[in-house]
Amino acid sequence: MRVGVFICHCGNNIAGTVDVARVAAEMRKLPGVVYATNYMYTCSEPGQEEIKQAIKKENLDRIVVAACSPRMHENTFRKTVEKAGLNRYYFEMANIREHISWIGENKELNTNKAIEAVKMAVAKVMNDKPLYSSSFKVNKRVLVIGGGVAGMQAALDCADGGLDVVLVEKSPSIGGMMARLDKTFPTIDCSICILGPKMVDVAQHEKIKLYAYSEIEEIKGYVGNYQVKIRKKATYVDWTKCTGCGACMEKCPTRNAYDHFNFGVAPTRAINIPFPQAIPKKAKIDPTFCRQFTKGKCGVCAKVCPTGAINYEMQDEIVTEDIGAIVVSTGYGLFDLDKFPEYGAGRYPDVITGIQYERILNASGPTSGHILRPSDQAEPKTVVFVSCAGSRDKSLGVPYCSNFCCMYIAKQAILTKDHVPDSQSYVFYMDIRSPGKGYDEFTRRAQEEYGAKYIRGRVSKIYPKGKKMVVQGADTLLGTKVEIEADLVVLATAVISAPGAAGMAEKLHISYDTFGFYVESHPKLRPVETNTSGVYLAGACQGPKDIPASVGQGSAAASKVLSLFSKDMLESDPAIAQVNINACVGCLKCVKTCPFQAIKEEELRNGKKVAKVIETVCAGCGVCTSTCPCGAIQLQHFTDNQLLAEVNAICQS
Repeated sequence: MRVGVFICHCGNNIAGTVDVARVAAEMRKLPGVVYATNYMYTCSEPGQEEIKQAIKKENLDRIVVAACSPRMHENTFRKTVEKAGLNRYYFEMANIREHISWIGENKELNTNKAIEAVKMAVAKVMNDKPLYSSSFKVNKRVLVIGGGVAGMQAALDCADGGLDVVLVEKSPSIGGMMARLDKTFPTIDCSICILGPKMVDVAQHEKIKLYAYSEIEEIKGYVGNYQVKIRKKATYVDWTKCTGCGACMEKCPTRNAYDHFNFGVAPTRAINIPFPQAIPKKAKIDPTFCRQFTKGKCGVCAKVCPTGAINYEMQDEIVTEDIGAIVVSTGYGLFDLDKFPEYGAGRYPDVITGIQYERILNASGPTSGHILRPSDQAEPKTVVFVSCAGSRDKSLGVPYCSNFCCMYIAKQAILTKDHVPDSQSYVFYMDIRSPGKGYDEFTRRAQEEYGAKYIRGRVSKIYPKGKKMVVQGADTLLGTKVEIEADLVVLATAVISAPGAAGMAEKLHISYDTFGFYVESHPKLRPVETNTSGVYLAGACQGPKDIPASVGQGSAAASKVLSLFSKDMLESDPAIAQVNINACVGCLKCVKTCPFQAIKEEELRNGKKVAKVIETVCAGCGVCTSTCPCGAIQLQHFTDNQLLAEVNAICQS
């Protein structure tokens, strides 16, 4: 074997705390290493060209590059050695930047550690075997999970690109959180006015199949060939017959049902259409409140329905769709108000959340756009906004910023003044965060043109005093306590991951962080991709983001899908598990532990039952390898012998 080793300076990132020349010199002493050098930037075009020339000139058959994380440039260097005529799996990468130079200041210790890391990589590459990809056909249909603005944008871009799209939305209507907003910042344009046409485009697009009020039941398969089971939840209204006339809503005697669309600002009917611009504009019965379900008698809606669409016997239906890629755009949730009882939300009717206030401001909301406080329907003259209600608070488990709260508070303060000219708004804030285009000017406008008074400090307590709500806080700029008697208090609640986000991640086999937001493959270079091939992220399911960012990410995810489907055949990764049927005892522990359902039972001609890896489904995670009690299943490119060679190399150092 003839191994070549290339040590990268990475500017000063590595060379600043690692003696790269010494590392290269030590590698030349190793058996099998016939060439070792150091270079300023091995990932650069000249650096890659040097690797190609060295392979040809020195007749190298194995390559090791000691540089940054393999997540950054492993594919780059694999393509380089492949172009030079070697199998791409005759390459190993030692991470001496993130694992060594960036975490240690002692140059001598860092250099010694780097020498050991590269020795391990050399030992492994000498045990590597050539691996080859196989090709498989791709089903050019895309599943979009979530019908908010990000999901709709992704669906429309994919459909306009010629792909068949299956859009699944768990609510009775698409539109997501944006459909609930009155105006958008910083332009103060009508939210539904700009969202409505996009919703109509989704409904009318011949390439988009919409499943509203539906959820993902199960996902099987692999990139290019997924099988998805979708649960169409029972609405108790035949949507093929319903015309959305609203006659059932007018006559429904139950008027105390919880209004999910309006976040409980006011009750609604047991059968209703979420909002006037809903798509699909179809009625749905809430069996929790419907008298036909709770008392066994009523049937008014069935009697008045002109098309006979009411069906009290309707059951959930499971449908299966074959698709090739998935865009996840499941949105976000809002912080549970019960976790800060000092604010009294839920106990005091005049302490509401930002999204509830949004519905009060909205012309299609319960108050037809008139600002009326919930307790007595009086017009509030003093409104206090409390920012970071749950955000940036480690004690509540939400240490991060919720991204857009500062902006919508400024927007609501402006709208409050427009609706009630003699009103006064107060804003308690920690820091004003307004980094977007025109955002900072917008927050200043709320203060300078609309008279909103901003108080830098936290609110400690909110309690009732007659018809007023007393807000106790502090002004940290003046160093004084503050008490304001408010008619209405609006809490800018923290943005959290969507309900059920963890369960959805398990179905998709993707990762999520400690807060439940989905994790991208790389925060800078692959922001919409996940570590599961064919699954992409869009919108606030990845983290709090505003409308422009969500729309942009929706289009970005769609571009990734279109790029994936630009080929008729996809190549599989050969670094997957493989079963030695002679050593397999048929215990099938690997079948039970495989998170991707990539292993199945197979019966040989002699009747012996063994495990069999479904190559196109296997993700190469290695769980089965560590589970197998007899070592019959090995992960290619990371076999026991290859890993033990690395262990021996470091133990002999």
